[in-house]
Amino acid sequence: MAKSEEANGQLTFVGGHVKGVAVPCAREESEIASNIVYHAQYTPHFYPLRFDLEHAFYAAAQSVRDYLVQRWNSTYLQFHKADPKQTYYLSMEYLQGRALTNAIGNLGITDGYAQALKSFGYLIEDIVEQEKDAALGNGGLGRLASCFLDSMATLNLPAWGYGLRYRYGLFKQRITPEGQEEVAEDWLEKFSPWEIVRHDIVYPVRFFGHVQINPDGSRKWVGGEVLNALAYDVPIPGFNTKNTISLRLWEAKASAEDFNLFLFNDGKYEDAAHFHSKAQQICAVLYPGDSTENGKILRLKQQFFLCSASLQDIIYRFKERRSAVNWDNFSNKVAVQLNDTHPTLAIPELMRLLMDDEGLGWDSAWDLTYKTFAYTNHTVLPEALEKWSQDIMRKLLPRHFEIIEEIDKRFKEMVHATKTDMAGKLPGMQILDNSNPQKPVVRMANLCVVSSHTVNGVAQLHSDILKAELFADYVSIWPTKFQNKTNGITPRRWLLFCNPELSQIITKWLKTDEWINNLDLLSGLRTFADNEDLQEEWAKAKLANKNRLVQYVKNATGVSIDPNSLFDIQVKRIHEYKRQLLNILGAVYRYKKLKEMSETERQKVTPRTIMIGGKAFATYTNAKLIVKLVNDVGAVVNNDPETNKYLKIVFIPNYNVSVAEVLIPGSELSQHISTAGMEASGTSNMKFALNGCLIIGTLDGANVEIREEIGEENFFLFGAKADEVPRLRKEREMGMFKPDPRFEEASEFIKVGTFGSYNYADLLSSLEGDSGYGRGDYFLVGHDFPSYIDAQSRVDEAYKDRKRWLKMSILSTAGSGKFSSDRTIAQYAKEIWGIEECRVP
Repeated sequence: MAKSEEANGQLTFVGGHVKGVAVPCAREESEIASNIVYHAQYTPHFYPLRFDLEHAFYAAAQSVRDYLVQRWNSTYLQFHKADPKQTYYLSMEYLQGRALTNAIGNLGITDGYAQALKSFGYLIEDIVEQEKDAALGNGGLGRLASCFLDSMATLNLPAWGYGLRYRYGLFKQRITPEGQEEVAEDWLEKFSPWEIVRHDIVYPVRFFGHVQINPDGSRKWVGGEVLNALAYDVPIPGFNTKNTISLRLWEAKASAEDFNLFLFNDGKYEDAAHFHSKAQQICAVLYPGDSTENGKILRLKQQFFLCSASLQDIIYRFKERRSAVNWDNFSNKVAVQLNDTHPTLAIPELMRLLMDDEGLGWDSAWDLTYKTFAYTNHTVLPEALEKWSQDIMRKLLPRHFEIIEEIDKRFKEMVHATKTDMAGKLPGMQILDNSNPQKPVVRMANLCVVSSHTVNGVAQLHSDILKAELFADYVSIWPTKFQNKTNGITPRRWLLFCNPELSQIITKWLKTDEWINNLDLLSGLRTFADNEDLQEEWAKAKLANKNRLVQYVKNATGVSIDPNSLFDIQVKRIHEYKRQLLNILGAVYRYKKLKEMSETERQKVTPRTIMIGGKAFATYTNAKLIVKLVNDVGAVVNNDPETNKYLKIVFIPNYNVSVAEVLIPGSELSQHISTAGMEASGTSNMKFALNGCLIIGTLDGANVEIREEIGEENFFLFGAKADEVPRLRKEREMGMFKPDPRFEEASEFIKVGTFGSYNYADLLSSLEGDSGYGRGDYFLVGHDFPSYIDAQSRVDEAYKDRKRWLKMSILSTAGSGKFSSDRTIAQYAKEIWGIEECRVP
């Protein structure tokens, strides 16, 4: 460990004397070291006579931030001078991961920082481990948003991200004998070295109150509660470019005037700080529980807080650039992308701001709003298509409810006037659903479709389902409104930085590193897929990553795993449609068969380590039961001396981006096994494929396109197809389903208490019965089980042929070029947003 002491006004480290000097754009080792010391001395957050790993991380991060701020400022200036049309990406989630590796990698100064830190006695790998993942997201939705920001910056596009600054995130997952335990994330317990608070960027956000009608007939929202939205900016550097864009996060604040000094001095401390407490609640956690009315109000507050602050900021920036504002030009300068339905309230909020604050009439405001917004749909799951109580929305946002009513009214009038044949379809298409008078709701997806110029899905299959089923009636009215934009991932974080061994091999064999910005070049690896030299190098890189993963698993769980076994990984949010239950039932069946074999028979088996990770939402009972079952099965299987050389089952706790960066490079088989037609896209499937991992999966989401790109022979396919699912569910309801004996064996093996005394009857009964959501095996686990087991047998056989497996692995990477977020964002920019490159010279 490095130490420090004060000597002649400078810090003295083991290994030599380094003078603290500010060198904001340091690239060379000596300058970087000086800048790190400068921050240790002059941006102190810790006791000055210590310089341990944590202190070194914060000083290093702040020295990198200096570089980013310089590029940030140049980017702001360029955007201001050029005045291009800009995109504003609104998302409730951003799953950023650690920023240090990404920043120094994108800036091209990784080696300089590694050497500078080494001169202090530290390895950069140990410094990186000090950074906590920003707790701003949960799953694929938030990780996609972060990949998109990386690509926007890398492609030099004029763009901003907007989100909320959650203090405690979703939750940190702990695994106990009782299952998953949720505790608050502590990523802001000290501070984030990357964010910069913008004290001059503050907007009022109102809740409750009433609508005041003025003598001229105009309307104004007044009264209620007003909190302030304070901006925190996080820099997002592009790769191999000077452009650095912003993720702007809003924090809710109450003012000093809202603190009641009289009540405080009267001993009523909680009452005195009532508004401050309300402000803290808004950005406390991601997705607060909404089983109560207060919970629903808080969630809706969060969504509106993001939308209102962001729209006010967008309008301010539009007006700031112009001495005379021509509102007709607004949609020529502003594009807003709604990432799912969470930011839907941006639509009525822009209407309110344009009409009530800027004085535009309805028609002008609507024309601008319609031309400004585009909507990305991420799900066809009924429970994920947001519907908000009309009573709650009217109470919390009275003016916005009026505007939504008017949008709905005019939409219905348009259909009656121009699409008379569609009038009978209106009950399913209208925004306000009054079919249940006791629980009238606002359908947020319908509001998005009606109010946006473009609606897109996130994989070809998903987009086809949207057009053919979910939004089919709207397609009859607006046939050109709907598009597909297959998701992508950033190749920087998800190959170059997290898998340097494989990246170096790719660059060597392609004789160029241009694949980092043009992932299609990976197809050149196909030429060498049979080359034994490449296969040996590939195998060594994979083994190095597997050994790294072995150490991680040991540290995180205490379980020792064999690097020579097949590493089989499923990591994603725990949900019944993602079918972790199918995975663990398959593992139980595998264990049962192993127990029935002789030792001689076992020696012919492909040894396998199955890893499952992901968070179950705190109130999602069956998902939490699946987590417990995985852990209970693992506890028995891993300690069985007869079989644990051939099978281990490990639950990876607290899955996040940083964990993924270790798991994915070390994986050999990855499970993407959702019921066909239920996963919009998936992006972890792309990350695994890019890293040479083979996929076992259904024809769902982006699996369809991945299989096309890498070759059908390199994908382990099983399960029902999306167009078969409705028929199979109907047959199940009619009692026509006959379970495979292997499925019944696995279920019974759990029921008889093989894995402990816990009663899993409630979980297993979801796979039984004849009908009902969450009953009657709605997700077809039983139907797909035999096909899944057969596919796993094909995996076992393929893995025994080392040369074949390595060739398949190489071809998986070679076929992943399509799945770059650079390609996705270039398509959004051209085909939806209408924005162009604005490069910092």
